[in-house]
Amino acid sequence: MKRTSQTLLLGACAFAGGWVGTMSSHNPPLLVAQQAPPPPPIMQPLTGNGLSSTSSTPYAVADRFEIVAQRIAPAVVAIEAVKSTFNASASSNKSRSVEESGSGVLTRIEGVPGVIVITNNHVVAHSKPEQITVQLADSRLVRPTQVWTDPESDIAILKMNDPQLPTAPLGDSDRMRVGHWVLAFGSPFGLNQTVTHGIISARERGQISLGATIRIKDFLQTDAAINPGSSGGPLVNLDGEVIGINTAIASQSGSNSGVAFSIPINLVKRVARQLVEKGSVSRGYLGVQLAAAMEPSDALRLGLDRARGALIEAVYPDTPAANAGLKSSDVVLQVDGLSIRNENHLINLISTFQAGQRIRLKVWRDRREHELVAVVDDWNEAQQKFRANVP
Repeated sequence: MKRTSQTLLLGACAFAGGWVGTMSSHNPPLLVAQQAPPPPPIMQPLTGNGLSSTSSTPYAVADRFEIVAQRIAPAVVAIEAVKSTFNASASSNKSRSVEESGSGVLTRIEGVPGVIVITNNHVVAHSKPEQITVQLADSRLVRPTQVWTDPESDIAILKMNDPQLPTAPLGDSDRMRVGHWVLAFGSPFGLNQTVTHGIISARERGQISLGATIRIKDFLQTDAAINPGSSGGPLVNLDGEVIGINTAIASQSGSNSGVAFSIPINLVKRVARQLVEKGSVSRGYLGVQLAAAMEPSDALRLGLDRARGALIEAVYPDTPAANAGLKSSDVVLQVDGLSIRNENHLINLISTFQAGQRIRLKVWRDRREHELVAVVDDWNEAQQKFRANVP
């Protein structure tokens, strides 16, 4: 029987009382034959991510892991958020307390005043500052003074009132390449200050299902061991810089399977600045419904030589897409000269444009290319109009 994995967000959720785990101490000892130990492996010098580093001293892999862990661990926090949910099916019609636990990282972002905690929206969603507890690396418990959330990217920012808190530096996620070493920090199963290691397994992963609210998906994939409770924890390169925020895993069991996803830190920076400055994130909007994937059979039927671009299933009336002349069954191949890989790539790209911006589209229609011009609208305003028209 073919089994399919599911993609799971990593917050550890429990009802009224929290999650309790047990570990057995009665496992039988592992018996090994008595023999001379093999000679230690020869460790090649490692600098940076295997390419370069600002450090002039080379370190073996284990030494570099230790240095990075010591540098980042003081800025890693555990988060608990209490929220109330209403159970309409309960005979008493009473609300019940739900506790969500996750992780976060203390940092500073250029353009954002003070110290903040970066975490996932699904860890703190619908919780007020007084319902959120942040446990620091030294076990102190503090509360944020303000909370900003962006459900569409699953990013949340917590403002802290202590400017002396330790912080982790942010790196450049665009420089990360497949094969680069990374460390993942967090509180899986409530085990605070856990560190695991792995590599970047893939970039620009977006065709994964994470629920209806998460629309902006452009993940770094890693095989570092990440489990429930790790949500919001940092993914760090070997220069000791945060390059991602751990968010989800693909798993059949609900635990680590070696396929985990992190939000690139460059996306986090853009979202964080807008959240703090404006309280929300401005995103561009075209007004099309896209196919979940471009299947090879679709590509051949439309006359394409490979499955590429974003296939339009429907165009909504009175939208930028309709005004530009886009039609159902069109395939968007390029935007302003940039080739579109798939539907998720198109969504992410359009979201970066500002309302009123003109863009050039190259589309595939009737087995040949056409060029159109569209004027991007504001996503938030479009959603408000849509909700106003729903009976």
